[in-house]
Amino acid sequence: MARWSGPRTVLGPRGTLGVLAACGVLVVALVVAVVALALRPGDNSEALPSPAVSASPTANRTPSVADIYQRIGPSVVVIQMADGSLGSGVIAADDGTVLTANHVIADGGAISLRFADGTTSAATVASADPKNDIATLTPATLPQPVVPATLGGQVEVGGEVVAVGNPLGLDYSVSSGVISGVDRTAPTDSGTFTGLIQFDASVNPGSSGGPLLDANGLVVGIVVSIADPGHDDAFAGIGFAVPIGSALGGGNGPGDGRGPQI
Repeated sequence: MARWSGPRTVLGPRGTLGVLAACGVLVVALVVAVVALALRPGDNSEALPSPAVSASPTANRTPSVADIYQRIGPSVVVIQMADGSLGSGVIAADDGTVLTANHVIADGGAISLRFADGTTSAATVASADPKNDIATLTPATLPQPVVPATLGGQVEVGGEVVAVGNPLGLDYSVSSGVISGVDRTAPTDSGTFTGLIQFDASVNPGSSGGPLLDANGLVVGIVVSIADPGHDDAFAGIGFAVPIGSALGGGNGPGDGRGPQI
């Protein structure tokens, strides 16, 4: 077998260093070339995904009870009769029409309203529906600006509700609870009312005529009575409201009768 017998190069110390230096230069050049390719326009390498932007935590947040109270507050009205009896109401239209419970104003006499901004006004009965215990009032003087409530909303058993009114003379009081039942029947001092919303938000005498609102702050009913097994006008955990659809059905002319317990 033939053997390679040509000249062989022997590396001394200087030669070894030279080779190593040359290798180092080659490695650096390769690294630079790779980096240049990676940064070249039109590079097809897959880019790292951008961090996902999370939605604002308040974007579709259901309003709190405090939010609902702030929204409905300018629409709530305190009603006082000449005999000193109290009730509540809610501005239901741009012209300042006030929606309330008929029994609040059914005894007759002068009607005085107080709006959330402190404006006071006399009022006259525009319409009354004793069958549903609903009345509308026309104020002589309006607050500025007039802020009508938004009527309508969702009524479902277990749904959250908020009541705002003037219980026991404690004006602009707010309470919350749930809808306990629908299409309820309630006996009262002025007869038996049917088709009512049952709820457990606390209401008391003076709350009648005030708005019952759903979880989005929409008026779903007008508070008219409480269950009163002890006949002492004390809240027993059961309140009733006329659904807003029935309340807007209206009637003609003032009614009579003393109305429900609150």
